Amino acid sequence: MSMRWEKILSLQRSASSGTEFDIRSQFQRDYDRIIFSSPFRRLQNKTQVFPLPGSVFVHNRLTHSLEVASVGRSLARMVAQSLLQGPEKGNHLLHEMDMVVAASCLAHDLGNPPFGHSGEKAISSYFTEGNGQDLKFKVSEHQWADLIAFEGNANAFRILTHSFNGRRQGGYALTFATLAALVKYPYPSYPPGRKKYGMFHSEIATFSEIARACGIPCLDEASGQYARSPLVYLVEAADDISYLVMDIEDAHKLGILNTDETEQMLMEFLHASGQNDMIERKERVYSEVTDTNERIAYLRATVINLLIREVSKIFMYHYEAIMNGSFDTALVSKLSENIKSALDNCRKQSVQKIYNHPEVVKIELTGYNVLGWLMNEFSEAVLNSGTAYNNKLLSLMPDQFRPQSDDVYTRIQSVLDFVSGMTDLYAVQLYKDLRGIAG
Repeated sequence: MSMRWEKILSLQRSASSGTEFDIRSQFQRDYDRIIFSSPFRRLQNKTQVFPLPGSVFVHNRLTHSLEVASVGRSLARMVAQSLLQGPEKGNHLLHEMDMVVAASCLAHDLGNPPFGHSGEKAISSYFTEGNGQDLKFKVSEHQWADLIAFEGNANAFRILTHSFNGRRQGGYALTFATLAALVKYPYPSYPPGRKKYGMFHSEIATFSEIARACGIPCLDEASGQYARSPLVYLVEAADDISYLVMDIEDAHKLGILNTDETEQMLMEFLHASGQNDMIERKERVYSEVTDTNERIAYLRATVINLLIREVSKIFMYHYEAIMNGSFDTALVSKLSENIKSALDNCRKQSVQKIYNHPEVVKIELTGYNVLGWLMNEFSEAVLNSGTAYNNKLLSLMPDQFRPQSDDVYTRIQSVLDFVSGMTDLYAVQLYKDLRGIAG
């Protein structure tokens, strides 16, 4: 059965709030709640790929999220226009699609721990290689699957929906439409072996409620797998477009890629599109603009606009499959062969020259040392709170994260909530303070 926009764009919330005089739409309120939230603000001090800046400002999680929201808004607006002129003519609900996608894009990285994706691996390693291995038989199989593969996507959903101590019931009480659009992998970590997943064991019931309200079908009850909200594909595409292209621009600013190879990589998209007017326009801009960074920025913007147009066409081409839940891949994977080749080249160069750059590897190693040690200390404290040292450690945890249960999984989750929410600088400083390291 095909999903319907009247259900997908659900205004339902886990808790009501606001006033009848609010001039904002329900989805604009979602956007504002995220952008004014503490977890969003902390993204300014969380690594995207490169170390946090000195004299050269590259992307952090905050600037990345803002740019993804901008791309997602444009992409959703283009799709909505196509739908209103075609299969959904007269469906005025679709005028809000861009705000739902933008809000979900803003929130898509809220659950990422310090030090980028290496932070996820560092946390997981505590349970697979560190003292956390001893907990395997103290939690259920489903809970253990969460711990050995900590997932930022699932953590973002938890941050927005979980009722932390002393905080609002229902988390940030966002609309179910926005929350469903955030869940890129609509299934839990169990059965094990899944590379990614979208919800911890503790939030399965919450997601099921949201899926029912949004008319999202369950595809496999045994494994807890649901179809994606159609809006997920737009959020995912906005992220794919943004990070692959923006990482190239950052690498150029830092001198990892020279100007010639950066221009060549971006021009490949323009040649692949077969649109000579874009190439002619580029030549006119270059005749006026001599600043190298401005030239690269122009090419980057042109490439992003091109990809937004192409991806919106792909969404419409696969519209029926997306709406009935049978479409099972990222939109960018369906790009025309030439454009996809240009995007794959960006991905290949990023792996070879950016993600394995010594400065990036150093950040990853820092993450392993710092987060591994903090996980060990605070896990010991929540599980063995009888000693004076452990009690003092627990006093450093904000009240909202203090464990309120004797259940082992719940107590460990309180540590995960605390540690994953830290900024890079706070994690390093706390590590140094507790270990007595000067400087």
